[in-house]
Amino acid sequence: MSAALDYFKALSDDTRMRLMHVLNKHELNVNELVSILEMGQSRVSRHLKILTGAGLLVSRRDGLWVFYAAPAEGEGRDFLDAVAPFIAEDMTLQGDMAMAEKIIEERALKTRQFFNAIAEDWDELNREVLGGFDLAGAVADAMPAATSGGSDGTPGCRVAVDLGCGTGTVLERMLPRAQEVIGVDGSPRMLEMARRRLADAGQRVSLRIGELDHLPLRDGEADFASINMVLHHLSEPVAALREIGRTLRTGGLLFLSDFDHHDNERMRTDYGDRWLGFDRAALTARLSEAGFAVRRADLREVSKGLSLHLIVAEKS
Repeated sequence: MSAALDYFKALSDDTRMRLMHVLNKHELNVNELVSILEMGQSRVSRHLKILTGAGLLVSRRDGLWVFYAAPAEGEGRDFLDAVAPFIAEDMTLQGDMAMAEKIIEERALKTRQFFNAIAEDWDELNREVLGGFDLAGAVADAMPAATSGGSDGTPGCRVAVDLGCGTGTVLERMLPRAQEVIGVDGSPRMLEMARRRLADAGQRVSLRIGELDHLPLRDGEADFASINMVLHHLSEPVAALREIGRTLRTGGLLFLSDFDHHDNERMRTDYGDRWLGFDRAALTARLSEAGFAVRRADLREVSKGLSLHLIVAEKS
């Protein structure tokens, strides 16, 4: 009875109901919630504390920021699923959700503008972070070997895609191991630089503009996909991983590289990062939720005191 009373008391307030409604769908920080509810920070923080204490919200600290969301599992999740059908979306709740979705869209727009602005310098910025580590080579090594192809020596990988392909460094290394390579990026400027780099590859290369939570790829189109140092730029990494799963054939492989969790706030300003990396357990859980089974996982030290997860996962 005690848990039930805590849940009902936590939701017995208009403001907390508004917070719960929007955080049941999106993960947001305090400043974003202040903008949505048009209330003072101390008032919003007090209500967040009550919901978190009752187990209806979870908080995540990422450097100097704290994000809130509904729990993904457990008794609190079960309770929210049970009461959701009884919450009528009035104009206030609809307005809150519209504001939240506008904030998510603005995040994506700022990221796109950032990458358009630094496209010319992106390769050099990457080298500063990676040091001497050949990430593109690691991606190529994870692809199905050419010897597994046809008797005529054609590559064993039919279609390989690089998501968040940037200036095409990884695509260039994929070419010898795939019959066709596809690059997807949200920055027109990045894609233009990739087009220059791969101008001699002809019809074997397709460069497509698109967002990672809505990829311009058919269901099961790819045999192999890579996403490198991209997840930490996204508002909702699991949504992108699910979308990658949709585009990979069953048994297809995903190569994922991203930073281990760190506290270097400069990565937000210098590189446009939204998350300060992920620990291995968090990445594994996200991959599992998106329908992947991890086959190999390594950790590689790079520059700036950072480490890079290198994960190969299979679409189950």
